Amino acid sequence: MSGLLQLMITPFVTCMILVAMLAYLGIHVIAREVIFVDLSLAQMAALGTTSALLFDVEPHSALGYAFALGFTTAGAFIFAMTRTAKTKQRVPHEAIIGIVYIVASAAALLVADRAPKGAEAIKDVLVGSLLWGTWPAVLKLFVVYLGLAVFHYFLRNRFMTLSLREDEVAAQGWNVRWWDFLFYISFGVAITLAVPIAGVLLVFTFLVVPSVIAFLFTRREGMLILVSWLSSAIASALGLFASFRFDLPTGPLIVCVFGLVLLLAGGARRGLTAHAAA
Repeated sequence: MSGLLQLMITPFVTCMILVAMLAYLGIHVIAREVIFVDLSLAQMAALGTTSALLFDVEPHSALGYAFALGFTTAGAFIFAMTRTAKTKQRVPHEAIIGIVYIVASAAALLVADRAPKGAEAIKDVLVGSLLWGTWPAVLKLFVVYLGLAVFHYFLRNRFMTLSLREDEVAAQGWNVRWWDFLFYISFGVAITLAVPIAGVLLVFTFLVVPSVIAFLFTRREGMLILVSWLSSAIASALGLFASFRFDLPTGPLIVCVFGLVLLLAGGARRGLTAHAAA
């Protein structure tokens, strides 16, 4: 047990900080029906990180993060400017997100071909380094995410209305693109920090799966966030324990545990529906 605590305490705390923010942001992702926006912004961050190598800038340095955040900001601007009301859409917003992802992926491969250690940088984005985190890195993540949490708390009514009650926005006369840009900027900061730690696959899982579980059971804003957080915490803890117990890769195993929890939640939802119908 002591070996488990020594090895897994840092990854566990890191996971709890990540899911505290990403599970909440995932509510917006599901409500807005922009499921792959995190993959697209993560790929923009990867393009920034890889481009920094062309200038001999280390990916995990302050300047390296600035490169990644700069490219992520460009992605946020594109998504904010291309969003229109669903009733007026000629092209689904998800199509724009997919195009940005594909172009950023292709550009990252081209840059990696010319950058020193470019291939390693691309691999790090996919896999992350969850098991090798340090307490200073955890503290930095906590401070930044705390700032993001405060930011979203004060603007929660705006962001929740834009995501969950789009029909009210026109009546309010808000500048939708400006508020979308602010949301995607904060989203991009969260993704830029999360991807080098957890990798693209695990970050996508933290964002989407808990929110899907929450939407199976409720539409109330507070309960959506609570169910997302609880399911994330349980799945992360089980995944980390199983990874230690069976000596399996941590990130992929946590993703699989999240999938299992989603299956169980879906079964529970169907059971409740059948019981209510009876």
